[in-house]
Amino acid sequence: MPESSETATERYRLRPETVVTDRGEGPAIVFAHGTLMDRTMYDPQIDALSDDYRAVAYDLRARTDQYATEYDLYDLADDVDALTDALDIDTFVLCGMSMGGFMTLRFAERYLEQLSGIVLIDAIAEPHTDEEREQYRQMAAQIRADGAFADHLIDVAKNQLFGATTLEENPELVEHWVERWRTYPPEGFYREMHSWLDRPDFTDELSAIDVPVLSVHGVEDVSLEPERTESMLDALPDARQELIPEAGHSSNTENPEAATAAIRSFLEDVY
Repeated sequence: MPESSETATERYRLRPETVVTDRGEGPAIVFAHGTLMDRTMYDPQIDALSDDYRAVAYDLRARTDQYATEYDLYDLADDVDALTDALDIDTFVLCGMSMGGFMTLRFAERYLEQLSGIVLIDAIAEPHTDEEREQYRQMAAQIRADGAFADHLIDVAKNQLFGATTLEENPELVEHWVERWRTYPPEGFYREMHSWLDRPDFTDELSAIDVPVLSVHGVEDVSLEPERTESMLDALPDARQELIPEAGHSSNTENPEAATAAIRSFLEDVY
């Protein structure tokens, strides 16, 4: 691991309190956000679940002072290991949205003994298509070169991250995130996207992940359509899916009641 990435992992071990929301007692669930999001995307789940569980949401590297380091999904998995070690969490359910879900699968490959279960929110095991990768690559390069998020790229991100119902009926939620995006360092976005952009297909590794898995997926997800989870669900030894109505790629924030109910039911089965 390059020194810069090693330093980034150690900041999770040595300064966890600066990057986490940690509430409740009992069996633990740790939440990892997706690209362009931050740990506050899980506020509805933290509020609802912390009565019965220890609910921990944390900021991944792009939202920390280590945003400019070069890293991949396995480095992000090592960050979770360092963070949970610092928080004295031995075993837990790891919940990851999109990029956080891609990372969660790699964490399971490397640290399976720590997991009681997995929740994947709008995530897949297959890679993105060549066309998608090229589009994302151009987007990241332009934002990096401009030093800002241009309005037309904001519009692209809005339509990728939120479903049609949210865009039409809950514009306040969308604008809340747009305002946050404008404060994120473009270099952080560039590094964040490149942590997962060229990831290989993970389907062949799934058979070794022998813990319960819940896939939560927005019906209106146009970034990663629900049918793209089918090969993953077939390959995992113990997996089920809950489709979230009136929600897109950020399904747990768009329809938090339905997503939280699915996660709670899963936790009751796991624990």
